[in-house]
Amino acid sequence: MKQELIDTCVHCGFCLATCPSYRVIGKETDSPRGRIYLMNAINKGEVSFKTAATEHFDSCLGCLACTTICPAGVEYDKLIAATRPQVEKNQRRSLGSRLIRSLIFNLFPYPDRLRFLLPSFWFYQKSGLQKLVNLTGFLPKIFPSLAAMESVLPTIDFNSIEYNFPEIIPAQGTKRYGVGVILGCVQRLFFSSVNAATVRVLTANGCEVVIPPNQGCCSALPAHQGQEAQAKTLAKKMIDSFAGKKLDAIIINAAGCGHTLKEYGAILADDPQYSDKAVAFAAKVKDIQEFLVEIGMSAELAPLTEEPLTIVYQDACHLLHGQKISLQPRQLLQQIPRVKLKEPRDAAICCGSAGVYNLLQPKVADELGSQKVSNLLATGAELIASSNPGCTLQINKHLGLQGNVTPLLHPVELLDYSIRGIKLP
Repeated sequence: MKQELIDTCVHCGFCLATCPSYRVIGKETDSPRGRIYLMNAINKGEVSFKTAATEHFDSCLGCLACTTICPAGVEYDKLIAATRPQVEKNQRRSLGSRLIRSLIFNLFPYPDRLRFLLPSFWFYQKSGLQKLVNLTGFLPKIFPSLAAMESVLPTIDFNSIEYNFPEIIPAQGTKRYGVGVILGCVQRLFFSSVNAATVRVLTANGCEVVIPPNQGCCSALPAHQGQEAQAKTLAKKMIDSFAGKKLDAIIINAAGCGHTLKEYGAILADDPQYSDKAVAFAAKVKDIQEFLVEIGMSAELAPLTEEPLTIVYQDACHLLHGQKISLQPRQLLQQIPRVKLKEPRDAAICCGSAGVYNLLQPKVADELGSQKVSNLLATGAELIASSNPGCTLQINKHLGLQGNVTPLLHPVELLDYSIRGIKLP
């Protein structure tokens, strides 16, 4: 860790009020300021990674809310990104922790592996086995992380198993731009409708869409959890899949993925073969909402309902704090006729998903998820809009726990319905 980054922290405590882990756990050591104290002690040799209480680094969601509020401009994102690989290299985890992490890092970043398991998930849900497991209540007691994973599993639709797109999809009408689209991992399997909507909205607005068939994971999941070697390998594969394609932009519709894609220059800074390629690639990455506001919507938008529709937009942390994108989704939603936007309390506080945080730290994540859903529902909105698959899984889980059936859609899905003139039920 660079000492000059640590020294920028003036320990003012502004970050405490916005830090979700500090809000729930209530300990200074589980706040950005406390973690920076610990980083400083490690850097100066006062403690080592092997003796330090590294669970305080694990408790960080990486939501980056502290970077937004910090008056001193502390680059906490760089500090925690440099710390986590060191934790992984130096801290011996329990057997259970190693097993669940191995499962996550060997399954989730590989959509073909995950796709292979979808029929089993479908059988688990349809056979009644899921209800039986939940009735027994043994899973949270014996395997809390596995129980957390099971609790966010969406309803499996066999349509999700087929997620292939043509490599080139022409623009409707006059071509304005040529763009690539990244399908994601969880997104392409559990939220394939979001990818389909993304493609339709782009082509309806004059974009020719290119989807390389050999693209894989963007590396967000391992990058956020300190799996440095895996993150670099996946990032290089992603860059190679778009090599030689002349594109105006590379579009992503998942907030966490987008933040990592824009960080490729930092992830591959030490790779002489890829450092320049990574910077050039990252410069072209655009969130779908960011891009649509930049180019201007050319497609005509129709009302989604006969009566005014109230929507509450949920800010995904890696969109709001990581990419500084907040106004654009709201601007797009407000372009849809008869839409009224509501703003929730504590909009900038994480929902608890944070990549796989809700699987690795389920107790803290559940507290945050419950608070987030309560704040969203308190607006009285008829529909929730969210721009990240992890947030969607987390919020849907806690909507269910609160016995609520408020629908949740990605903003691009609402734009797609509006462009196609499809009314919401």
